[in-house]
Amino acid sequence: MVDLQPRCFTLDVGDKAILAFEARSLREARELCHEQWLREDIARLSSNDTPIWDGSARLRTRYATEPEIARYRAVSRNGEPSSGDLVLAYLVELDGVGAG
Repeated sequence: MVDLQPRCFTLDVGDKAILAFEARSLREARELCHEQWLREDIARLSSNDTPIWDGSARLRTRYATEPEIARYRAVSRNGEPSSGDLVLAYLVELDGVGAG
């Protein structure tokens, strides 16, 4: 039997964990790396005055670690409930984004 419950994954930019999210499978999670909207978002964002993604560093998806899962759960609990929306829990401090 295939487990279709969402699992937590992490998107790495280069060798740095950037965000955690849920997907039903590793294959589905890997598809996120190819989404144009996400590429545009992470290219626009910065952390400590350094762009999160320079447009050429490798994007990689992997299973999240326990601390990353905890961060994701904390963010998803505090967000507004919205059916079907993908929750992205950033694992780095974003410039210009207030602590929520």
